[in-house]
Amino acid sequence: MTRTHAQRALIACAALVVLAACGTGTKDGAKEALGTKAAAPAPVRPVKPVRKAVQGLPGMPPILDPKDVYAADRPNRLSPVVKDFPSRVYVPNTESDTVSVIDPTTYEIIDTIHVGRQPQHVVPSWDMKTLWVNNDRGNTLTPIDPSTGKAGKPVDVHDPYNLYFTPNGKYAVVMASLDRELVFRDPHTMERRKTVPVSCYGVNHADFSLDGRYFIVSCEFSGELLKVDTEKMEVIGQQKLPFAGAMPQDVKVSPDGKRFYVADMMADGMWVLDGDSFGKPTLLPTGKGTHGLYISRDSREMYVSNRGEGTVSVFDFAENRVTKKWHLPDGGSPDMGGVSADGKVLWLSGRYNSEVYAIDTRTGAQLARIKVGSGPHGLAVYPQPGRYSLGHTGIFR
Repeated sequence: MTRTHAQRALIACAALVVLAACGTGTKDGAKEALGTKAAAPAPVRPVKPVRKAVQGLPGMPPILDPKDVYAADRPNRLSPVVKDFPSRVYVPNTESDTVSVIDPTTYEIIDTIHVGRQPQHVVPSWDMKTLWVNNDRGNTLTPIDPSTGKAGKPVDVHDPYNLYFTPNGKYAVVMASLDRELVFRDPHTMERRKTVPVSCYGVNHADFSLDGRYFIVSCEFSGELLKVDTEKMEVIGQQKLPFAGAMPQDVKVSPDGKRFYVADMMADGMWVLDGDSFGKPTLLPTGKGTHGLYISRDSREMYVSNRGEGTVSVFDFAENRVTKKWHLPDGGSPDMGGVSADGKVLWLSGRYNSEVYAIDTRTGAQLARIKVGSGPHGLAVYPQPGRYSLGHTGIFR
């Protein structure tokens, strides 16, 4: 059949419409319609943020995770230095001048070590090879070999209420509470290197910043806090806590290193402050007689011992609040201590009850209540995970 000019024009128009419908109206769409598909654009890959390296105190081990200062403290991650040490709980009895040694698997006392007058804390050395018993009124440090549990010859050190180590292992720092001094010493021989007089009363507990360049110190008897430059060995900040009769105790830095928590047994809570700015702190209530602060093995929670009411508060870092409170059966006076290597048990001394408590960290149930000497104080659970010790009853990085 012969098509007219009008019919041929109509067919050509329809073909163009079909061709356009097969494409996208774009140049690439026209190519697809003609059977020459354009190359697909390369996928856009998200750029991973570069984590800024934190410059730590010269000589200190590398920071494992800038977002978690406790990254080395995961369950059972024991250093080769301590992995063969027997698991023990060392309890200094301040009024008995002894250290009770407990087997944590049987909850039984297996040894009693006689030490100097008024032992306050059992402190792991920076290299984790020695435990130092702080005989405050005896003016000595008694070394214990954690591989054997045997005590060595005491070292003369005046007023060693508490003991810390700089993150680079260069100095031991003695909290000379009655002398009103911070004394920087050789970490092995304990020879005096520098004495820093302080104007506050009762220096006792401390913790270091993420980069180790400063540490915050509590002054128990004058209700004050100090900020100390680690490398210069100088006090660079001092402030009075905003609570009449404040009595600050234990100090811990948050996992992200942004905040410091200071237990206050008279304010019945924790002071929370920014360590970098050293600004005015705020009070977070936890319980009567707030005293010791201990981080869980996953860095998510902090166990807070409330000595005045026989309880332990559980503080959640992400939620920024106390989420649980565990009550000891028949009360008690939970004080200082530490967490087991596997993270399942919190060990605390019962300061006024001549006893030690073992608490299940999953349920808060009391696992054991063990009678020890008089006035048990800064007990050390040993060994614990970590690469090095910053002192006290076991602050590990």
